[in-house]
Amino acid sequence: MSGTAAVFLDKDGTLVDDVPYNVDPALIRLTRGAGEGLRVLRDAGFRLFVVSNQSGVARGFFSEEALGPVEARLRELLRVEGVAIEAFRWCPHHPQGAVERYRIACDCRKPRPGMITSLAAEHGIDLARSWMVGDTPADVEAGRFAGCRTILVGGQADADSDLRPDHVVIDLAEAGRIIVAEQPGAGQAPIEMR
Repeated sequence: MSGTAAVFLDKDGTLVDDVPYNVDPALIRLTRGAGEGLRVLRDAGFRLFVVSNQSGVARGFFSEEALGPVEARLRELLRVEGVAIEAFRWCPHHPQGAVERYRIACDCRKPRPGMITSLAAEHGIDLARSWMVGDTPADVEAGRFAGCRTILVGGQADADSDLRPDHVVIDLAEAGRIIVAEQPGAGQAPIEMR
């Protein structure tokens, strides 16, 4: 597939501080280095997307509609940092969910790559030139299954796994620097703020 390069970002623990099952916009805080890292990626022309498992919907902790204000708050926080996310994609499913409608084994729940591959198809993204950045092995696996290079934030790679990340970093600032250093000019012109 020809297209532009993108960075797919996990939300909780990567882009924002991890507050389990949080949908209260007032509690959402960007992680250390998030603004800096995303500006570096934006300036290099990478398109930015968020892909996030939200099993709290399937578990009955909150409604799918509660994710709208979460996205709005993230867009607001990132606008202050001078960065725009092109699209958000949520997976509300879980195979053992309490809400029957969402109790399915889907292709979008990470470690499956469905959120990444569907965004790539919709937005003309070249997955071979793109990256998945997250804080769990499921993020790394989803990126690998989609055909992206991968970065694990704040964790430790499993030395025995066949699905080790390409890099392990402290925060998104370090991730941004590595991605740009390894693929200079891989993206396109920065997208306009909305």
